[in-house]
Amino acid sequence: MSHETFFIYLLLMAGTTYLIRAIPFVLVRKRIRNIYIRSFLTYIPYAVLTAMTIPAIFYATGSIWSAAVGLFAAVIMSLFGFGLMPVAVVACVAVYATEWVMTCIIQ
Repeated sequence: MSHETFFIYLLLMAGTTYLIRAIPFVLVRKRIRNIYIRSFLTYIPYAVLTAMTIPAIFYATGSIWSAAVGLFAAVIMSLFGFGLMPVAVVACVAVYATEWVMTCIIQ
């Protein structure tokens, strides 16, 4: 890819990102008072983060089974109210242990 093409793509993406963030500020001038719209807007970041994270979980490991075990461990830990670091560590250990057990069983 040439430098000119790269910078054209970069400008288009920057413009698109800016417009997506700027249009709501231009169109909505007063405070949103509708409780349904407010609750919808409250949960959008969580839904987007989940939609981006869950597929990445299943492609980040060597097996879909170890990914499922890690996801299950993370969900259980988070349901019990643990913070991000303990949840991430337990999920990584669960994936590593599952991969190790699967390697031992196959050999």
